[in-house]
Amino acid sequence: MAFPMSVVILQCSNFIYFLTSLISLMVMAATADKTLQSVLWSLGKNGNVDEMSTKPPKDTKISPTLLPKLTKEPAVKANDSSRKTELALVSMDFNHGTDYVHNNDPILLAPYNYLIGHPGKSIRSKMIQAFNHWLQVPAKSLAIITRVVEMLHNASLLVDDIEDDSTLRRGAPVAHHIYGMAQTINCANYAYFLALQELQKLNSVQMMTIFSEEILNLHRGQGIELFWRDSITCPTEEEFIDMINSKTGGLLRLAVRLMMAASNVEMDYTRLVNLIGIHFQIRDDYMNLQSKHYTDSKGFCEDLSEGKFSFPVIHSIRANPNDRQLLEILKQKPQSVELKQYALKLMEATNTFDYTKQYLRDLFIDIQQEVCKFGNNPVLDKILVQLDVQD
Repeated sequence: MAFPMSVVILQCSNFIYFLTSLISLMVMAATADKTLQSVLWSLGKNGNVDEMSTKPPKDTKISPTLLPKLTKEPAVKANDSSRKTELALVSMDFNHGTDYVHNNDPILLAPYNYLIGHPGKSIRSKMIQAFNHWLQVPAKSLAIITRVVEMLHNASLLVDDIEDDSTLRRGAPVAHHIYGMAQTINCANYAYFLALQELQKLNSVQMMTIFSEEILNLHRGQGIELFWRDSITCPTEEEFIDMINSKTGGLLRLAVRLMMAASNVEMDYTRLVNLIGIHFQIRDDYMNLQSKHYTDSKGFCEDLSEGKFSFPVIHSIRANPNDRQLLEILKQKPQSVELKQYALKLMEATNTFDYTKQYLRDLFIDIQQEVCKFGNNPVLDKILVQLDVQD
């Protein structure tokens, strides 16, 4: 049974509201517990005035980081002294983490397990290993962060495929075509909370704040992209960059910010992460329309069939605003190969693919220059070479 898109969006919106409310309550509970702890400390652990301490516990402050701007500033040590300050969630029992397995998990997670049974390139896990060359995060924390990011990524793919009305993912039928839309949405939401539960093992309010901020950024980016598509609104190039900095960059930035919070290295890598995320998405947009490998994995020019305002499409429409042919084709969400091939010819006529390749080259140079500020990183260099677009 097909569900109207309005129902899907409403259910996802309710879930995000519930998730952020839950995180806020957890932070409030931890803060309240810290206040109570200070009172008990001053009165003595048994409430005896004779046992009063002259040194109450050190106050802690959590300073949320807003979405980083893409300013070309030199690499400097992070100034946020609160980044290393941890406040244990002592008022709640999170010790079980995701070690607790519900009896119904094989059923509830069937769409998720189906998806990971067709593995992708694991680029985010590789990026985590690359940034750990600099950050040297303790092994236990790194393993948890890696699991959290992979769980969030795969869960988001389940929802993306529904919102984009996709047919293929990693060369196989999308999960909701097998398990149904309702079960797949519930599975994705369940996986989000399992990821949250996994992160709680690290007992860090700062990490919970980072989690909340970047999950919100991800959904803001996804939401505005859906609005452009459904209202046939072609954004500017600048608006598109802002969107993908939230959507595509959000998950990678989440990973690196969590690593920075767990590391003793006082360096801020967020601008580099932003550049990599933007490059990754624009490259993906380019390859979707130009790569045979992408055709085999996701279908021929799938972005056109979704009605998506990708980077090449935006450039072509705005390069020739008097010609509405491409915009009208996009509005139809074309399925025929012939119509999509004609759309490609329209984009070639505006030199869109040459423009996109040059944009990626310039962005790649910015990334390399940013990497040089932090010192040699052969692990990251190897990944970046694979992401470069060659002629």
